[in-house]
Amino acid sequence: MKYILGINAFHGDSSAAIFKDGQLIAATEEERILRIKHWAGMPAQAIEFCLKEAGVTLREIDAICVSRDPSVNVNKKIKHLLKHGFQLSNLYDRIKNRSKVASFEKQLADAMDCPIEAIQGKVQNIEHHRSHLASAFYPSPFEEAALISIDGMGDFTSTMVATAKGNDIQVISEVNYPHSLGMFYTSFTQYLGFPHYGDEYKVMGLAPYGKPEFLKELDPFIQYDGKYGFTLNKKFYPHFSKGVDMNWVGGSPVIGKLYSKKFEEVFGPARKKDEELTQKHKNLATSVQRKCEEIIFQILTRLQKDTGLKNLCISGGVAQNSVANGKIISNTGFDNVYVPCAGHDAGTAAGAALYYMHQNLNIKRRCPDYNPYTGYKANEAEIEQCLSQIEQPWKKASSQSELFDKVCDCLENGGVVGWYQGRAEFGPRALGHRSILADPRRNDVKEILNLKIKRRESFRPFAPSILKEYVDEYFENADFVPFMEKVYPIRPEKHAEIPAVTHVDGTGRLQSVDGNIEPKYYGLINRFRERTGVPILVNTSFNENEPIVNRPQEALDCFLRTKMDMLVLEDYVVTR
Repeated sequence: MKYILGINAFHGDSSAAIFKDGQLIAATEEERILRIKHWAGMPAQAIEFCLKEAGVTLREIDAICVSRDPSVNVNKKIKHLLKHGFQLSNLYDRIKNRSKVASFEKQLADAMDCPIEAIQGKVQNIEHHRSHLASAFYPSPFEEAALISIDGMGDFTSTMVATAKGNDIQVISEVNYPHSLGMFYTSFTQYLGFPHYGDEYKVMGLAPYGKPEFLKELDPFIQYDGKYGFTLNKKFYPHFSKGVDMNWVGGSPVIGKLYSKKFEEVFGPARKKDEELTQKHKNLATSVQRKCEEIIFQILTRLQKDTGLKNLCISGGVAQNSVANGKIISNTGFDNVYVPCAGHDAGTAAGAALYYMHQNLNIKRRCPDYNPYTGYKANEAEIEQCLSQIEQPWKKASSQSELFDKVCDCLENGGVVGWYQGRAEFGPRALGHRSILADPRRNDVKEILNLKIKRRESFRPFAPSILKEYVDEYFENADFVPFMEKVYPIRPEKHAEIPAVTHVDGTGRLQSVDGNIEPKYYGLINRFRERTGVPILVNTSFNENEPIVNRPQEALDCFLRTKMDMLVLEDYVVTR
């Protein structure tokens, strides 16, 4: 019996995952427990959760796989510093962060408050992008596939291209720092007035409101290299000479300014955070999104032609660009695309362990894996203890049928429902276990959700959860999308029927709900279909400008401080 612990540490979206004989037992992000978005550092509580779920201690772990390897690309790092110069403060930060990774056993022992002798399993450093690739390929349904990982940077690499067959991943090519498609996108995210770590999805949501009128102006900023990469023009980017100013204090990542004054010479003054979004800003967002897609499609088209493979697995931060993901099949030669539930950096915890198990130990793959529910699960005692403290009326439904009808009554009357079920999802999407639900037929749902709960930018869309059997009836050219990782056009004749989930450009970021994977959420949507004729619910993450809720108390707190109409904790129903 082998226990393998995977860890993403000292990096954004720190996380942990644990496997028993190749089977994933648990995985979660530290932010869910600490309640600090994108928390970076040693994920001590996520590790503790995983060990508890597996029923083991650190002494019983056979290997600890860390999704970072400070020994790779050392010569390239030195060459870059000599060529471009560096600031001593930035170099000091890098050395200090690398020392944490290099002395991982001690850092882990200190974080877990245990003697270093308790760590019996050897630490295996797995390169960041190989961890990404593994997180996508090994759980996929493919025996053979092309792979790509694209993000800001990890282990001095921003993009890695590979092929895989069976257990074996073979890297073909990589793009090294300072060239980065992720940094290209983030620099314009900051320029457009979205300064926080992880704000790129706001540019993606804003893009449909504009026109790509700045594509020509963007050409000098980034260029496709004709094969599997691209180059940034260093005159526009300060990180070539100054590095990237990253601050991990408090565990919440902060990235310094990635755009230079040259941006403003081309596009005018940068937008401040609270300034009005003009049509020019929207047009620039459209252009940046289109340019990003253009680079991705050029690389993938070449990759498909060179390899002849029809299956693609994609991961990394840029792989969270669900708009681009939904266009890959129609813009490249690939027929099938798999994106994991945690394609971002948190997923590298599982990816590092998967790489070690399958690539190094040759343990047989268990695939495909469409189950994202690997996090915390509450019991009835915890829920009842929570509810005993409140004045609002609550009652446990006598059956699932009664529960479904109560929820549908609320939804059909314009209500908003907090839906808390089972184990929390692993990854950035709420997939029916930590979700806020609404009626997709209402024109005013976006306004209601933003007024009552979310308090977020009005241009951002809300997603549809749809019974998988009805996807083709409502969407064009869509496939099975279990993790809400792709955007597809909604059929024009359906726009008026489901306005709440139809974005301004007629698209929706769907989640295909499979009754074999998630029977309770499927059952609720199916009851709504029986009553309304529509097999869809609005699904947005259960939070209010915070990490997605993890425990019942956090769900209850969110319910009480917002104007949500109903809270469902397993079979317990709380009403206003």
